[in-house]
This record gives sequence, structure tokens and C-alpha cells, in this order.
Amino acid sequence: MNGFLDRLRGAAADPSTEDDAPSPAPIPAAGTLAGETETVRRIVARLDALPAARARFLAGFAYVLARAAHADLDISEAETAVMESAVAELGGLDPAQAVIVVELAKLQSRTRFGTEDYLVTREFAGLASDDEKLAVLRACFAVSAADDEISSEEAGAINEIARELGVERPALNAVREAYVDRFSAIRAARRLARG
Repeated sequence: MNGFLDRLRGAAADPSTEDDAPSPAPIPAAGTLAGETETVRRIVARLDALPAARARFLAGFAYVLARAAHADLDISEAETAVMESAVAELGGLDPAQAVIVVELAKLQSRTRFGTEDYLVTREFAGLASDDEKLAVLRACFAVSAADDEISSEEAGAINEIARELGVERPALNAVREAYVDRFSAIRAARRLARG
């Protein structure tokens, strides 16, 4: 997450990114859209209004949620709505700020997955209390279940997230229990058992 938020803050520190100053259009990185740069600048400006430690925490929280949602390579509108609600509630953000934080996290998850998933989650683990780690896991399950079913890819990603957060298996299972009827694998097994 160091890189995640620091890259964004670096853009905000550049005087050419001030709202009243025109900025040259940077060359988009591979895999990005040309319009993303201005969006990122606006998001960074909103995050800069928060205390740095809180912004880091919220950036990590939102990224971990986006990671869970994107495990099946799709982040639906329903998943996005649950993410926005969770970020607003946990972060004490107004709805507009929550939308901005979630949109940035989704963008980052879609373009910087892989090693970044691990790095951001591990750094978030260092910032979060045990209760906050369980809260992010509950939110990951809620986000993944937003489409009424938790895919095996999403379940696998949440297991990885729990390991990287240092959450013990019994605690993970206690959180998972509330969503047991939403797992696609369990539903398939039940259909087979019914014949």
C-alpha cells in the first residue's frame, strides 16, 4: 500500500496538478485509459483532506474489498454499492468521498493486481487492529455475496486475504458461517445431493 497511496500523493504534490492550473496530459501507462489521470488527481485531492494515517487505512481497506470483488475478474454494480457502503461506514466518509475511494480502489485492483494484492493486504494488516481485520473480512464476504453468490474464485481470494491479514482459521470460519448459503460450491453440492 506504500506504493499505492504514495504514488497518488506524489501526483498531488506536483504543482501542475492543482485545480486552477492547466496540466499537460501525461502519457498513460500501459493498460490505462487516457481519462484516468484527471480522475486520479481528483481522488488524490479528496484523500489529501484526510489525515495521512486515515487515508492509508481507508485506501488499504478499499483495495482489499476491491481485490475480493475482482477475484472473478468482474466487479458488479451490486458489489460496488456494498463496497461504498462499507467504506463510508468504516471510514466515516460522506457518500461522495466513499464513491471516490472505491472507484480508485477498483481501478487499482483491475490494473495492479498480483504482487500488489499481497503487498497492500500485508501493509493493511500492519495498520489494522484484530477487530478491523475481522471487519474487512466480513465486508469482503458481503461484497462477494452482493450478487447473491460467492464464487469459488472469490472464496479463494478471501482465504488468501485472511492468511495475509494473519487471521486464524477459526476466526475466519466464524465470519464465513454467516455466508455459508451463498457459496457456489456449497449450492452445487446441495443440488447434486438432491439428485
